[in-house]
Amino acid sequence: MKIDVVSLFPQMVQPVLEHGILKRAINNGVLSVGLHQLRDFTTDQHRMVDDYPYGGGSGMILKPEPIFKAVESLSPKVDSRVIFFTPQGQKLDQRLVEILSLERHLILICGRYKGVDERVRFKLVTDEISVGDYVLSGGEIAAQILIDTIGRVLPSAIGDYQSAQDDSFSQDLLDHPHYTRPAEFRGMKVPEVLLSGHHQKIQQWRYQQSLDRTNQRRPDLSHIHTVGNVREARTGDDETK
Repeated sequence: MKIDVVSLFPQMVQPVLEHGILKRAINNGVLSVGLHQLRDFTTDQHRMVDDYPYGGGSGMILKPEPIFKAVESLSPKVDSRVIFFTPQGQKLDQRLVEILSLERHLILICGRYKGVDERVRFKLVTDEISVGDYVLSGGEIAAQILIDTIGRVLPSAIGDYQSAQDDSFSQDLLDHPHYTRPAEFRGMKVPEVLLSGHHQKIQQWRYQQSLDRTNQRRPDLSHIHTVGNVREARTGDDETK
């Protein structure tokens, strides 16, 4: 996968690429990230990328010319997806991450100031994404989040690929509790079922824990995990038969 980031502060994104899973993905050749300074695509002496809004009002607006030139310089293909980060966009979740991880080329436009000229959104942008119901100073942090979430589900990015597939939200449920050695710590014991070696019972326990945790902490997902519960019960019936 190729990801290009267009930003006024590309140096903010660079550090996350130099450590951990993303560094491994890049070194393994499954991910390539290009960082592009938006001011490099201006033509005036002062390298201006913003201007006052037509119609008046507070704040500054990113001009269309440098953004168009930046995106066009990346030779986007028909299937390239150009993403703009905005609170008005589709909320980022694990399903969207997994969909985007199948793409070959993503171009991320990081906004700043009050916003971008609407013609950028109308002509260039294919996807508008929000990382939450709050406002950031710019799209760089959102770009870091998206790159990290995509990078960790790419094959060869992490040693145990199945681990990423079992994360919270990957199965429409929050993750179950995890335990490791020692079996008892300060009077707190690991649940007996996890020490039993009975894989089917362990899986059932983990599923029920995920279901309970989702009910308690994310009741807004109830319509999803209720369907999941029915699906799991039916699977169990089939296995019994």
